[in-house]
Amino acid sequence: MSEGIWVDIAPAGDVPPGEHRTYVANGWYMVVYHVQGALYALEDRCTHDDNPIEEGVVEGLEVICPRHGARFCLKSGAAMTPPAYEPVKTFAVAESGGRLRVCVD
Repeated sequence: MSEGIWVDIAPAGDVPPGEHRTYVANGWYMVVYHVQGALYALEDRCTHDDNPIEEGVVEGLEVICPRHGARFCLKSGAAMTPPAYEPVKTFAVAESGGRLRVCVD
């Protein structure tokens, strides 16, 4: 794992393929997605209106905000469609030593 502040959030395998889970780590509300064999972690906040995105549908490598339909890239956090124009924060995520961990810095 890279340098930074890594926080243990759950047992490894806590997010099954094709699913997602929400966590709080160091004050950050985040959603961890397990999509196409990889783990992605995004802040659980639409940059358009600050509402959670955890209930959003995942299509490919994008999550769709359930309120107004803004799409965010799971890899980069980039806002892909209006009404959001600002990216959502992403976190490095890894399974290590039997645990699921995120980098919060």
